[in-house]
Amino acid sequence: MPRVLTARAVADLVAPALAAESSGPAYGRLTEALRHLIADGRLPEGSRLPSERDLPGPLGLSRTTVTRAYTELRAQGYLHTRRGSGSVVQVPDVPGGRIDHLLTPSALSDGAIDLTCTAAGAPGGTSEAYGQALEELGAYLPGTGYYPGGLPVLREVVAERFTARGLATTPDQVIVAPGALAGVAIAARALLAPRGRVLVETPTYPNAIATLEGAGARTVAHPIEHAHDDWDVAGLGRTLRQSGARVAYLIPDFHNPTGALMPAGQRAEIGRMLRAAGVVPIIDESIVDLPLDGQVVPEPLGRHVPDAITVGSVSKSLWGGLRVGWLRVPRGRAADMAASRLKLDLGVPVLEQLVAARMLQAAPEVLPQQQARLRAGRDVLLAGLREHLPDWRVRVPSGGMALWCALPRPGSTALATAARAYDVALAAGPNFAAGGGLDGWVRLPYVLGHDQLEQVAPRLAQAWADVLAGRVSAGRDDRRGLQPVEPRIIA
Repeated sequence: MPRVLTARAVADLVAPALAAESSGPAYGRLTEALRHLIADGRLPEGSRLPSERDLPGPLGLSRTTVTRAYTELRAQGYLHTRRGSGSVVQVPDVPGGRIDHLLTPSALSDGAIDLTCTAAGAPGGTSEAYGQALEELGAYLPGTGYYPGGLPVLREVVAERFTARGLATTPDQVIVAPGALAGVAIAARALLAPRGRVLVETPTYPNAIATLEGAGARTVAHPIEHAHDDWDVAGLGRTLRQSGARVAYLIPDFHNPTGALMPAGQRAEIGRMLRAAGVVPIIDESIVDLPLDGQVVPEPLGRHVPDAITVGSVSKSLWGGLRVGWLRVPRGRAADMAASRLKLDLGVPVLEQLVAARMLQAAPEVLPQQQARLRAGRDVLLAGLREHLPDWRVRVPSGGMALWCALPRPGSTALATAARAYDVALAAGPNFAAGGGLDGWVRLPYVLGHDQLEQVAPRLAQAWADVLAGRVSAGRDDRRGLQPVEPRIIA
């Protein structure tokens, strides 16, 4: 069932563009406003627009104006109308763009810059943690080594961390998994019926979309406001009521890719909405430990939804090589989650669990290192963009690992192709789109060393100049003959 957008909701979205001073006929301005909202993912693919009879009133325009705008959108491939089904949003195909939501870097040469992955190197003290874990390992060797739910020591540490943040948790509510993405898979398989609907933000983490769809889910996109920390609470409520989704996947803490941090007030309000709609959220807290400006992160969203599943890991905040994550589950769902966990594997390696426990215990000393490294990298990358690409718009994130940049015009996919000629691997915006669009956005991680980050903006400026000059299309660099490559899964 397509999501139905009310005439008032659409009118509110296009009002700023219609109110702005601009030349041209009214139908042209309405066409451009709607096209921009579709390309930006704020009118998700598959949504049904109001009829040509219902929309004119809230817009204060004539029916003829709305009809001409719809006609233009159909001709451009942004709208499909069928008798009895109304006018449904669609996104024109972008050659080489979104490929099963998996990020697609090219083969990299020496000296190339890989901006497809948001993962930092291991912090100081990692080797020492491994040494300590090796000393502890002997006590576990007489046993089988199978701990599907996780080592007690690690579950205790994780439970204590949740409790300290305001979400009371006991070790029996923690299930250890090989990363947060595995936690999402475990939860999705336990919660979703075949072809069940799951609400996801757009943009969002590409591999989470692939994981949810791999579990048989049908995703329902909820656009978030890219320029502000705004989850559009009213719009979320409408989507929950109309979509029939019974599960939601949300990233409230330094959202990937926008870096947005959900305010405390919104957490309480969204929690009420989820409870009222009977929707179980899978809350991804993978980046919760990475505030960069000294701010206090609000209490967990899971505190406002007793039935929530919260997933986390050490991969982003500490080191991806550990491959240790977890689920925090309500007691009423513990049996279902445990059964789903056993369908994945028989447990995370004992040594890595011991290392993770050690590093989490040392987090007050270790995390400031990571935060300082990321803060410095963020500032280096921002300075480069201001100098070399001043017309790119970016809201400075207060945490996380990447910038989410708005390009002056759509062309993210073409930019990813062009950038390979300058030895830069990018993830184009459509990879992050749950509802289509986002070719006007690009994610730029600041996890690399300063020497590499200082080269990012100059190289991208050259690539962007090639795009603007028409030397590069979405799927091919006409000057160099480069072609898209096969996808591989990365962070």
